[in-house]
Amino acid sequence: MTEHPDLAVALAALPVDLPPGRTVAEDEGSRPLLWISDAPAPAGLWRQLHRAHPQTGLWPLLLSPLDPTDPDYRPWLSGELYPTDAAIPDLYDPAALLGTWWKQVDEDEDGDGETDEDAEIIDETLAPYGRTWPGLAPAATVPDGAAGAEARELAEVLRSVKDVRLGLVRADSGAHALAACGWSGPTNHENDIAKIAAVLADWERRFGTQVVEVGFDTLVLSVPVPPATLAEALPLAAEHTAFCPDLVFQGSGSLTEYAEELVGAHQWSFWWD
Repeated sequence: MTEHPDLAVALAALPVDLPPGRTVAEDEGSRPLLWISDAPAPAGLWRQLHRAHPQTGLWPLLLSPLDPTDPDYRPWLSGELYPTDAAIPDLYDPAALLGTWWKQVDEDEDGDGETDEDAEIIDETLAPYGRTWPGLAPAATVPDGAAGAEARELAEVLRSVKDVRLGLVRADSGAHALAACGWSGPTNHENDIAKIAAVLADWERRFGTQVVEVGFDTLVLSVPVPPATLAEALPLAAEHTAFCPDLVFQGSGSLTEYAEELVGAHQWSFWWD
């Protein structure tokens, strides 16, 4: 991890003017976790701040709320941020995390025991892999500059169609920003945000994805080089299902159908119930 200046110092040194906003801390008197604008993100500013990140150490995020009419703009102003050291994600093995989560996808949450019918449904839902974890998908070849360009383009699209505020977190990347600010969106699936950030950081390395928008329990990543065929998308869909089972079990209905949605898609969207 790169050492960056304190958030307040970094904000004061920014080469661009910020709109009215405020810093948010975990508790009164503790160090600020992030800065958030008071109004929707202005056009073009996320792009400028993203380009400046290597110099400022401030990662820009589009922040969306659970309820836009709630003055607490949950979770960003409501005291629901639980930070961890942004370096901790680097201590985890992403492949091991995904493999473990895959094995937990079919766990009997009700405690009533799994029936033969349950087992058959799970096997069909996770076909062609079934209970067998297929391992990581092959890495993509990402042209120089493509990851950043795709993130900036997606940010402008999302900003133009959603009520999102601008956020800034002192971190090396979007993945590490989530750990540093203490986002807890996937808590019903995994309550250790460092583990979530470890997988996101691995996707940044292997696929050039970048964190663009974060909500109460939602996440949007930019994807510069999406899979071109169903065969390429299937192992990637398995990773996504381990990371966020609701995508398949409460969404697409099967791993294969979800994989079809990934073909050619320049954004990955996640949500946790």
